[in-house]
Amino acid sequence: MPDVRSGADQDVPSSTPPQTFTTVGRWSLESASELAHVRHAIHDALTTLGTGVPDQVADQIVLVTSELATNALRHGIPPAVVNLGVDGTALLLDVADHHPGRAPVLAGERAVGAGGFGLMITQRLAADVGWYTTRTAKHVWATFRTMPPVP
Repeated sequence: MPDVRSGADQDVPSSTPPQTFTTVGRWSLESASELAHVRHAIHDALTTLGTGVPDQVADQIVLVTSELATNALRHGIPPAVVNLGVDGTALLLDVADHHPGRAPVLAGERAVGAGGFGLMITQRLAADVGWYTTRTAKHVWATFRTMPPVP
């Protein structure tokens, strides 16, 4: 399916995630056929972290993982690399592809079935969303609160 971009698409400001996260899992995907495995692996990691991740948050992270990894495979250059991090009160999902010259966009109006809503879904479910580039990769990241912040 070719990329469908419209004049209603919006740029997403570039930003880096907080540096407080420790990586607890990393997965690499060469194709969409590996998405089911990564979704299961993310879910398993979330349920064994011992951080008390609520089921609803785990389901949201699995959905966002699927959306961002699909975007990375479709709009980037494989492999897509999924990293899961934890810092005690939140989780960080970082999905990278190897096309740093192509910025993500927030979908504007689309025909039903035209796609393009992965980043919009991510923004609705996550506490924070951003993206940044390195010399060889583009990273799209999202954070999710697992526990209320400590005052």
